[in-house]
Amino acid sequence: MFVRIKTTPNSTKTAVQIVESIRKGKTVTQKIVRHIGYAFDGDELEKLKFLAESIKTKLEDDGQQLLLSPEKMAELARRPVKAGEDNDDNYNVNLKELVEEQRLISGIHDVYGALFDRQGFGNIFKNPARQKAMVDAFRNIVLARIANPLSKLASVDMLEENFGVSLDLQRVYRMMDLLDDEAVENLNDLAYKNTLQLFGNKIDVIFFDVTTIYFESFTSDDLKDLGYSKDLKFNQPQILLALVVNKEGFPVGYKVLPGSTYEGHTLIPMLIELRQRYQIGKVIMVADGGMCNQKNVDALEKEGFEYIIGARLKGLNDELKKKILDRRQYKGSEEYSIGRFKYTDDKILVVSYKASRARKDALDRQRTLERLKSKLEKQKNPKDYLSNRGYRKYIKVSGESTLELDEEKINADSCWDGLHGVVTNATEISEEEILRQYGNLWHVEEAFRITKHDLKVRPIFHWTPKRIKAHLAICFTAYALVRQLEYQVSLQYRNMSIEKIRQCLVQVQTSILYYARKKIRFALPSRSTLDAQKIYHALGLKRSLTPWIIKCSAQ
Repeated sequence: MFVRIKTTPNSTKTAVQIVESIRKGKTVTQKIVRHIGYAFDGDELEKLKFLAESIKTKLEDDGQQLLLSPEKMAELARRPVKAGEDNDDNYNVNLKELVEEQRLISGIHDVYGALFDRQGFGNIFKNPARQKAMVDAFRNIVLARIANPLSKLASVDMLEENFGVSLDLQRVYRMMDLLDDEAVENLNDLAYKNTLQLFGNKIDVIFFDVTTIYFESFTSDDLKDLGYSKDLKFNQPQILLALVVNKEGFPVGYKVLPGSTYEGHTLIPMLIELRQRYQIGKVIMVADGGMCNQKNVDALEKEGFEYIIGARLKGLNDELKKKILDRRQYKGSEEYSIGRFKYTDDKILVVSYKASRARKDALDRQRTLERLKSKLEKQKNPKDYLSNRGYRKYIKVSGESTLELDEEKINADSCWDGLHGVVTNATEISEEEILRQYGNLWHVEEAFRITKHDLKVRPIFHWTPKRIKAHLAICFTAYALVRQLEYQVSLQYRNMSIEKIRQCLVQVQTSILYYARKKIRFALPSRSTLDAQKIYHALGLKRSLTPWIIKCSAQ
């Protein structure tokens, strides 16, 4: 047994550990006995080294068998001793002599680990039965991203320190190299089948959108490339992530595309691929107006897809705009009404009016006008604001150099307050259903929010296309799991956010206590909150709060 000082490239911290060398034939491996901590400077390192030597000496003086590795400790904490070992006499201990060896977070692996296994995500690799180590690495890295999304290096350290899982970083990278195009296809297939099964083998409405993910780099390649950035990082390479979900926000499929790809060109190929792969019949595709240019609309109709897309009302022809602004064309109340208009021979335009939305539109415009008035009064060269689209629509030029507010434009703009429209060729369903389905488009927007914020898909610490795609496969798998659990908990208990569920499960812990006199280890579960109990119950899992013996060292 000795104290090991472990440093890693590109990291300022130094790990201090107690390890043991174990010989297996001609091979010598090192097993972590105790992780002491991290040092960030020389003074901290000396203190941790002193502490490590002190703990090592105490362990040796007590004659204690070597402490279990964190991974083995975690495994035994979930696997009680066999019948006959756990007799009442073993529980007669002097509490003053109990020492806490380790405290493990068990909730994440208990719940999300069970869900990972049930969903079959370990089967996306070739010959998973022969790739148990790679499947285990994939499982742990996905769970680590759910628990606390970090770099792969930091995730390995976190798994070891907080979850009792020893995972070699190079094994993680080897696992990522196995997440090739075939594995990603298998992942998409599995996500689709899981979603299909959850919703009674029926997916009739899908939502499609894309987002951009930029890199802290200025070097492009076949995947990372310059393009239109939704994050306004136009001088940095990016990739395009296309995501398809059902109307409840569950994943149907995803695709990673070069950053230079025009997002409007991703729609048709992906829909055709989905239909061919999964033999989908009638599907209504819902997307915002920016996704569906006329070329895409024509292609959708040619391929026989039904669609609901956002309409730019102010860009329509004058005759149709005149009808839209005629409130006599609407049915409903003063607070909410719907109008149906002929768009073409085989398409309709459905426009809704909401008084609450009208009040918000008016307030937003008033704030814009107040800012514009203030700037026009102070700015030496008011013409600078002609380049600002938000301001330009309310400005007119008088003479050669004078800018002033255009009251006529302001009044014309106010006529559209509260109006929102969609175009569809799904003419057989009601106007209310059309608007409701378009309103569900927020599910795909929420999917991107969860991926970007809760699971922190950025920053990406990988540069090769293969590793980037593998990283996104890990994030997509994590998204599928958190969405699944969120849904099941909402059905069986109450609505809980993904972050709230994560916090509950992180607090579910198990202490490993050692009683030196009898050389016995005990697992002492932490108290479970009501929310945590309900989360376990949602998956049919039971968690005992009764302490148990996990290892009798004398045996």
